[in-house]
Amino acid sequence: MMTDLCFLPAVELARMLRKKEISARELLSAHLSQIERINPNVNAIVTLTAERAFKEADRADAVIMGGETLGILHGLPIAHKDLQPTRGIRTTFGSPIYKDFIPDSDSLVVERIKSASAISVGKTNVPEFGAGSQTFNPVFGATRNPYDLNKTCGGSSGGAAAALACGFIPIADGSDMGGSLRNPANFCNVVGLRPSPGRVPSYPAEMGWFTLAVDGPMARTVSDVALLLSALAGPSTLSPISLSDPGSRFSLPLERDFKSTRIAWINLGLPYEREVREAVNSARPVFETLGCIIEESEPDFSDADEIFKAWRAWSFEASLETEYREQKDQLKDTVIWNIEQGKSLTGPYLARVEIKRTRLFHRLREFMERYEFLVLPVSQVLPFDVEKPYPTKINDEQMYTYIDCMKSCYFISAVGNPAISIPGGFSSSGLPVGVQIVGRHQDDWGVLQLAYAFEQAAQHWKRRPASAY
Repeated sequence: MMTDLCFLPAVELARMLRKKEISARELLSAHLSQIERINPNVNAIVTLTAERAFKEADRADAVIMGGETLGILHGLPIAHKDLQPTRGIRTTFGSPIYKDFIPDSDSLVVERIKSASAISVGKTNVPEFGAGSQTFNPVFGATRNPYDLNKTCGGSSGGAAAALACGFIPIADGSDMGGSLRNPANFCNVVGLRPSPGRVPSYPAEMGWFTLAVDGPMARTVSDVALLLSALAGPSTLSPISLSDPGSRFSLPLERDFKSTRIAWINLGLPYEREVREAVNSARPVFETLGCIIEESEPDFSDADEIFKAWRAWSFEASLETEYREQKDQLKDTVIWNIEQGKSLTGPYLARVEIKRTRLFHRLREFMERYEFLVLPVSQVLPFDVEKPYPTKINDEQMYTYIDCMKSCYFISAVGNPAISIPGGFSSSGLPVGVQIVGRHQDDWGVLQLAYAFEQAAQHWKRRPASAY
């Protein structure tokens, strides 16, 4: 069935294309048919470029038939997050301010994906300016969770996660400041990797030295995430923090022996909904069968909340000051709040925050001399009502801001270690729950290896949403 084709791993589809078992046009047709049938119910793809995609697919088939060298993503359909500028294709940032904006150049992420010969089918939905763990905006509306259309898909890479879960695309790009690659992957039973800052160079970026926000890959399996990362990663003169490791290192086999690997099973002292904690704890025996040594031990993450919120507010004010000054009435309240928080910051205060961040880095570095990985929940809540902007309580604990429910993600963002969300189980009502694996400083490869080993043992990724049929 063509629907089954849409749920094959990207690495398998890439093999089939190279072996000429399927053409790029046939593969694209299958995915576009899936989008046409299911997307009206989910609203994951918000700008569709089918005509352009078919032209690209025909070119891809001509290259294959001509025996030319193929890109590592050759012929694979992909959609770009609507925060990524795409030349000649509307890029709205989820804001009415930019609802008709058409960039004249591609971002570096899009450029690298094109260079690897993937075929773009359009753009995926985001919350306004990527702000929040719920994907809705006044331009396109809300994206719904494929496992329960009354629930949110998460955010801010929510359209990408939902599109993957529904079989619209086999790979997707995303971005993450406070959990935007991990949270929606967790809510939609797919995989989202927050790479180390600089692993995937970002451009254009007005704040080139900023490390809180990163671009990265999403897919349904860890191998597919590694495949996309191999195209996205690698040094670039356009980014002052880009890492020198070549992207090709992520195309190596992911198998590894984890016998006696020490893992810290942590909760960071945060509140979690009961079924989130239960699902993640049910993953513990899987890690133990891999030979891992699990210990319940907590790193000292004091000051992480202050650090993240300060630098997040600073970045919002710096990047959206013009929009705030000239078109404030078209910004949503939470974005205005973040900008105004940034305006209240002082230089001496931010200097003290940066000192605290450095101390946090060293506390975690020392803690992880004993533990190679940390494991914890991705989100503190299950997917919530799609009509609800954000959770205001977890159990009986009040959430004071629209990002407070994401501390289990953004505490990790504050220190910059690589982290991944992988399918970890389901609630009693069938909602996905992700497991978050955090690695040592810049050990993206180790994170992928452990995630792959867990995925192969647990197999939760194979459970598709009923809405995708």
